[in-house]
Amino acid sequence: MAKMKWRGGTLLSPVPPALVTCSDGERENVLTVAWTGIVNSDPPKTYISVRPSRYSYDIIKKSGVFAINLTTKELTRAADWCGVRTGAKENKFERCRLETERASEIDCPVLAASPLALECRVTDVIPLGSHDMFLADIVAIDVNEDLVDENGKLHLDRAGLVAYSHGEYFELGKRIGKFGFSVAKKKKPTPKKKK
Repeated sequence: MAKMKWRGGTLLSPVPPALVTCSDGERENVLTVAWTGIVNSDPPKTYISVRPSRYSYDIIKKSGVFAINLTTKELTRAADWCGVRTGAKENKFERCRLETERASEIDCPVLAASPLALECRVTDVIPLGSHDMFLADIVAIDVNEDLVDENGKLHLDRAGLVAYSHGEYFELGKRIGKFGFSVAKKKKPTPKKKK
């Protein structure tokens, strides 16, 4: 199919509509970011990119910590609302009825309704232009027990997570493969025993 050429833009998609919680000891807030991801495995590192004009920017810069809370289908309305409103004018936790719990390793709230939260400690703040990137170590992960099976395997497919793609939210669907499936050796059928 023929392709059209557009100028460079932010069309990498889908991305997580992550609910980021933060606190500096005096103020707490929750904001929605789509500019986030994993940047390193060992040590585990992530980032969020935030405009310096945003209310949460100074909270994160002062405290040096934040938590990335994964968004479920049930949290989508709150994620959208927290992405278009400012915590400078109203308490987003109260307005969206978001219950919080204390994080285990950082002084910051995490969302009780989120199935998984990454607790993050900022290592670098990198000015990029419209946004500054908060590069951070992932120092702990808070995960719902019901997503972990008896063998300790995490099943995020049970969490009802959503993705954000070019202005729209989508509930994640059925699994179509798993890491390495394209090169995995096919299992030989077990021969039937003769009676």
